[in-house]
Amino acid sequence: MHASLARQLSHTLRETHLPSLGAPYQGKVRDVYELAGGRLLIVATDRLSAFDRILTTLPFKGELLSRLAVFWFEKTRDVFANHLLDVPDPNAMVCSACRPLPVEVVVRGYAAGSLWRDHVAGRAEAAYGIRLPSSLKKDEKLPAPIVTPSTKAPKGEHDLPISEAEILARGLVGRKVWEEVTEAARALFSAGAAWAAARGLILVDTKYEFGLAGGRLLLIDEIHTPDSSRFWEAEGYERRFAAGEEQRMLDKENLRQWLLARGFSGHGDPPEIPDEVRVDLASKYVAAFERITGGAFEASPGDPVPRIERNLRARGIFGKG
Repeated sequence: MHASLARQLSHTLRETHLPSLGAPYQGKVRDVYELAGGRLLIVATDRLSAFDRILTTLPFKGELLSRLAVFWFEKTRDVFANHLLDVPDPNAMVCSACRPLPVEVVVRGYAAGSLWRDHVAGRAEAAYGIRLPSSLKKDEKLPAPIVTPSTKAPKGEHDLPISEAEILARGLVGRKVWEEVTEAARALFSAGAAWAAARGLILVDTKYEFGLAGGRLLLIDEIHTPDSSRFWEAEGYERRFAAGEEQRMLDKENLRQWLLARGFSGHGDPPEIPDEVRVDLASKYVAAFERITGGAFEASPGDPVPRIERNLRARGIFGKG
């Protein structure tokens, strides 16, 4: 797989151009086009971001994320409704247009990542409005999953933690909607954690986004991907935790740790990311996809643009069918 990923480095999808659909809104990873009938075309590119900065691309990343999001959207429809309508291409989804809520909902089951860093620095209670046990250890399982929201900053700016009390006080989300959001997020996390455990993985934490369409709350964006979630290998977790060793990760945290080790945490100029690091991280995305779905990841090498355009034309979305 490493050789196939390395060959794809010269064909990564940095951005899309679909002139008949107008200019897209570009997020960190996805290009979003407005369609008729209250729909959106969401194309997952191969862009890779960390610490809210777009840094490089990974081979097949967009396809991996989109296919995995579709897998989870279909699997969790009975848990909570989502915006997915159609899948015209492995990189693309047609979704209901929603008004996104101005906060992201992070559910955490373990003391890891930014939660652990904030705890060590004494910032956790002020940031999240949640008091954590003083005896808490790195990578320790929390007594129960907690919700730690964050703001949704514009591209290029940093998301910031925000407490539930501040969300309600500022009127960012109404109390009734917020209660529905947090209940849905906990239920989705529980379902995701159970499925991950059955696949030999630990769902450590994850980010959810929600939006309103005609007054109806829907899960949007993505769900339980290596971009939005932290996954650990379950085998050996207890031994590594007891020994104070790093957990075996199948997500973007590998890149964050690589960047932190070189003094980059989102400010200043990022270090150049070597091809071998890009390929290694892409292989972890592939491993996560295969472990979660139980199927092999088979992709067509080469430029994905002709295939995307061909599939969109076949659906009557782009150009003439």
